[in-house]
Amino acid sequence: MQDRAIRTRRTILAAAAKVFEQRGYQAATISEILSTAGVTKGALYFHFESKDDLAQGVLAEQDQRMVVPRRACRTQELVDVVMLHAHRLQTDPMVRAGVRLSLDQQAHELDRSGPFLRWVRVMDQLLHDARSQGELLPHVVPTESAEVLVGSFAGIQAMSQAVSDYQDLPERVCALLRHMLPTVVLSSVLASIDLSRTRGAVVLAELDASAEAAAPTGSLARQPVG
Repeated sequence: MQDRAIRTRRTILAAAAKVFEQRGYQAATISEILSTAGVTKGALYFHFESKDDLAQGVLAEQDQRMVVPRRACRTQELVDVVMLHAHRLQTDPMVRAGVRLSLDQQAHELDRSGPFLRWVRVMDQLLHDARSQGELLPHVVPTESAEVLVGSFAGIQAMSQAVSDYQDLPERVCALLRHMLPTVVLSSVLASIDLSRTRGAVVLAELDASAEAAAPTGSLARQPVG
């Protein structure tokens, strides 16, 4: 029963992600999400209380997709988080829906602050760790740099979506990092950082291989969402 409940919740979230990405928050309806998911109203309301609750569920799913393998160089780990997200925006409907919701200025009644605040916390922690390891320039304030990076990254995502439907996002993100990191990170550290446009795909392949090796037979852990 627990496995079935997990599968049902994932099915509902995947359907909600598809509808939110296509329609936006305002135009999306519970009835369309039900139809897309192919579940009963009772099943949906067992897991989610409202459209807002569904949207927050989609937004929260981004947190599960921000984890990357631990790196000895914390600056590389920060780059990997950013590049992995950029890659997933091209390939993962759940991530695209989360970004659509977080940038949807018409969703007045939806609290869209969560993803931005969580991204800032992740970047801030990585930058604090990088500073502790002597990777940053002396003047850098990690929290300030984290907020600038997250805000700039959000703008790059919005621009890429409007111009190319995310097709040029890896190149744009690489350009952003090439411009920003030299003002934050020591040049000696940057010399060893992989900023290639395919870095996100490489990190995802590494995560998939680790998950496949760790998952027991019949596990739900690697079932795709969407």
